[in-house]
Amino acid sequence: MRKFSIMNLHEYQAKQLLKKFNVPVQDGIACSTPTEAEEAYRQIHTQYGGKFAVVKAQIHAGGRGKGSIIGKDQRGVAVGKSAEDVVRIATNILGGTLVTIQTGPTGKVVNKVLVAQDVYYDGPNPVKEFYLSILMDRGKGQNVIMYSTEGGMNIEDVAHNTPEKIFKEWVYPGGLLQGYQARKIAFNLGLSGESFKNCVKFVTNLYNAYVSLDCGMLEINPLFKTSDDKIIAVDCKMNIDDNALMRHPDVATLRDLSEEDPTEVEAGKYNLNFVKLEGNVGCMVNGAGLAMATMDMIKLSGGEPANFLDVGGTANAQTVEAGFRIILKDPMVKAILINIFGGIVRCDRVAQGVIDAYKSIGTINIPIIVRLQGTNADVAKKLIDESGLKVESAILLSEAAALVNKAVA
Repeated sequence: MRKFSIMNLHEYQAKQLLKKFNVPVQDGIACSTPTEAEEAYRQIHTQYGGKFAVVKAQIHAGGRGKGSIIGKDQRGVAVGKSAEDVVRIATNILGGTLVTIQTGPTGKVVNKVLVAQDVYYDGPNPVKEFYLSILMDRGKGQNVIMYSTEGGMNIEDVAHNTPEKIFKEWVYPGGLLQGYQARKIAFNLGLSGESFKNCVKFVTNLYNAYVSLDCGMLEINPLFKTSDDKIIAVDCKMNIDDNALMRHPDVATLRDLSEEDPTEVEAGKYNLNFVKLEGNVGCMVNGAGLAMATMDMIKLSGGEPANFLDVGGTANAQTVEAGFRIILKDPMVKAILINIFGGIVRCDRVAQGVIDAYKSIGTINIPIIVRLQGTNADVAKKLIDESGLKVESAILLSEAAALVNKAVA
């Protein structure tokens, strides 16, 4: 099975990449300590002259501006009016746990902040916030640019309450964004004069970045028109197709493993397709389709799947043991169901992996249910039955379901 997943980037990393494609961004400096944040403020003050700077928590989640640090009266994005103010904000955010609408109640620990320039400076014209994103429209098989005159933190409300304010421009994946399309976007955003020209350049370069970097999604919110008619990316959310990282070794080095689920990171080392869920029955299956069917069966049997784990068609004793160890790290798991249909993979190889894993790990205090069908299934059942281990085997899926029901009752 081709594994499809994405690599998320932090805002400061995404902006660094956009600069390489001549996409104007809100300048800033990533900092890991309050001292670094203070120095960053002084550099920005020297370069741009303004007194204000924006301090932004860097986590792989949206809604930071409305999110808050647990135990502190501190938002994830705040404006500092002096060096002392920036130090105070950075001290509150760094090392704290930021809870947003996308993190869930557990939140995410913040290890870096971005100290960025203030773009709301005075000038001859009014400032304006827009929204723009690029992603794949799978229904049409084309890239789509979604944009709106109503940018900022409440874009979700705009999409829900006034969908007519969301414009879409489709681009054939084999070609480039055409000039008339970029001009149409600038026109629909209500721009004219210098800001119109700058928007056309911005959108064209942004689309080139999206294609060249093999992005899965690229979101600018807000897309900002300054008081002197510049068009810049104030915030950027970017993710990259994992399967394309072989073409971008420099981008691959930007991966922040501390932002990813540790069990999913470990599974990746063994080429296991693993997604952690919130249930009580761990499952190990070969093939994504069978995995989905197995998860449905677990739910119908009174349990809840604790994970999606596809060991693939090349499973061996080592990958099976790795899968076992990953599942057992979840304290919520009350039983493990192994459901293998042996076509490419041999059932006896999986069975030996189960036996070896059991012996290697030692005492396992939860029921293990094994259903093996297909190539060498009879040999596999004999191996398990004669192993002397507390492993229950099943032939039919209904039998496995009954054993799962018994385990979680």
